[in-house]
Amino acid sequence: MKRVTFLRINKSREYLSSLGKIGCRPLFGGYSLTVEGVVFAMVAEGELYLRACEKCAQYFIQKSAPPLMYSKRGLPVALNYYRVDEELWENPDKLVQLSSQALRSAQREKTQIKIRSRRLKDLPNISLNIEVMLREVGINDPQTLQLFGPKRSWLKLRSTRKTVGIKVLLALAGAIRGVHEAVLPADVRKELTDWWRRYEQRQHPYSEH
Repeated sequence: MKRVTFLRINKSREYLSSLGKIGCRPLFGGYSLTVEGVVFAMVAEGELYLRACEKCAQYFIQKSAPPLMYSKRGLPVALNYYRVDEELWENPDKLVQLSSQALRSAQREKTQIKIRSRRLKDLPNISLNIEVMLREVGINDPQTLQLFGPKRSWLKLRSTRKTVGIKVLLALAGAIRGVHEAVLPADVRKELTDWWRRYEQRQHPYSEH
């Protein structure tokens, strides 16, 4: 069976070479197929299984394709991978299309997981001190910071920290864009600076900023 499995791995690599360099490593009693470290398919007991995604799931449902089964503590568990049948092997273009969809879906999911796992302080311009201040006002992760945007996030900080100034506003804008605040586009810097000055003028109408 191991020989048959490796023959299937080699055949899969040949058919799907347009996706990129396909890696292979042991996983769940079979072998995962990867492109740049992202798993999009499995080979087990001589069969190829593609990772299900929103776009390709309907095809496998219509074909009543069996899922990849994995034994966990003696109990069978169905994994989110579906077997490629002979009809699909005889249609290489369709096989590449479904495999590409599975790969892109897996890549998006990996990116989203990576983003969710990042801390605020991992972003440009965000020191541990700023991270603590953001958390105090309910901004606990990069997604929330991006959702609020620099102005709203800064206003939330300002509501509890009256000393927060323009430098923090620009730092937040840079963090959201993934760049150091010093390289923010000139038009963005000007718009934020003008907005900050108008805000300060409303707060202190008799002061100059």
